Amino acid sequence: MTATLAAATKPWMAHDTRLTLVTLGGIAIIVLLIVIVKMHPFLALIAGSAFVGLAGGVPLAKIISNFETGVGATLQEVGLLIALGAMLGKLLADSGGADRIIDKLLNKASPALLPWAMALVAIIIGIPMFFEIGLVLLLPVIVLIAHRSGLRLMRIAIPALAGLSVLHGLIPPHPGPLIAIDAVHAQLGTTLGLGILVAIPTVIICGPMLAIVVARLVPVQAPAVAGGVDAAAANSRDDAVKRPPSFGVTLETILFPVALMLSKALADIIANSDKHPPMARTIVDFIGEPLVAMTLAVLLAMVTFGYAVGLDGPRISARISASVGPVASVILIVGAGGGFKQTLIGAGVGDSVAKFANNAHLSVLVLGYLVAVALRLATGSATVATITAAGIVAPLAGSLRPTHLALLALIIGAGSLFLSHVNDAGFWLVKESFGLTVGQTFKSWSLMETAVSVVAFGLIMGLSVIV
Repeated sequence: MTATLAAATKPWMAHDTRLTLVTLGGIAIIVLLIVIVKMHPFLALIAGSAFVGLAGGVPLAKIISNFETGVGATLQEVGLLIALGAMLGKLLADSGGADRIIDKLLNKASPALLPWAMALVAIIIGIPMFFEIGLVLLLPVIVLIAHRSGLRLMRIAIPALAGLSVLHGLIPPHPGPLIAIDAVHAQLGTTLGLGILVAIPTVIICGPMLAIVVARLVPVQAPAVAGGVDAAAANSRDDAVKRPPSFGVTLETILFPVALMLSKALADIIANSDKHPPMARTIVDFIGEPLVAMTLAVLLAMVTFGYAVGLDGPRISARISASVGPVASVILIVGAGGGFKQTLIGAGVGDSVAKFANNAHLSVLVLGYLVAVALRLATGSATVATITAAGIVAPLAGSLRPTHLALLALIIGAGSLFLSHVNDAGFWLVKESFGLTVGQTFKSWSLMETAVSVVAFGLIMGLSVIV
């Protein structure tokens, strides 16, 4: 980030124009290879990365190391979490536990209310969890509710995606908002309060309401397989299951990793090391790490969705093994998306965006939003966009009052969510998870992300007039 800030003070040069054109060319190549040539997205992302690196003047060895770094950084936790989530989802479905949740939701809510129920569930789960983890946990439920209710997939999926995305981009203790708060020296409590005021209407507008439009643009039904869960098989539980888990046990098992991660998030915000025994805080931090929490959740599910329902060790192992195969392609594509993102950053695209932003003469709030949007489009990473944008505008925020400092942190987060596309690992995760084409993913996920960003921007600017 220091290098980017230093680059921002330099004038725009022909090299920056070339990098902009190269970035657009790389994105176009990826889309054409997938849509026209029908190349596997994993290979298309590698080809697009190679083009950006070569055309951007990056040394050959550095092109490879940049891509490998991006893949490693993306998969070092997300890849493992996808696999663990698939295991949890498979055990959930085969035990009959998923049926318990679906029956309860369908009994309590009419089909018209199900999208609203999914948005609420996503908001609750999205408080302590990264977007990718929340999607992995909710994916089997989204697919099964769509199957059982007869609603089109997007009517259920978009509200859940909106809830997870908004919380991830705007609300502490997610890393992006916390970084922005620290960079612009905003007050955590004020930002959290104003963030909730922005998040709730944003989820409503871009979730259940927008889902009606998206379901018409992308009129697909739920896929037969998602996240390692065979929806058709899940509707009639495994014959080896002697006694399906109760609704309470099922809900507790699903929320178990959420509770662990939430405990760590709350400890990070309110706990001080001098008020709590160091060992207790260490334990909370350890079990609250997403990888540890999900691993513990799978171990718990082996009991509640395995041994407790009448399955023996070999049958449980067989189901876990069966869950991993369907997500192997997803993991590869998500990793390659991270590699493309790092290739762009290594070529210096982020520095070019910083130069443009530094020479713009706009209000601090608008500037923060536009810089985050540009970085999001260029790098595909909401976190990178937030970190860099916050660093660029922080020197301009000294004269703002506390409420506007909080709004600045929020508006940077809103900009970091704008138009997820082919250089964002989340784009590929959604595409592969729901069995969509690239075009359908643009018309659903990318459209929703853009709507979230624009609606949040409008609400924040409205609040800036009031507070």
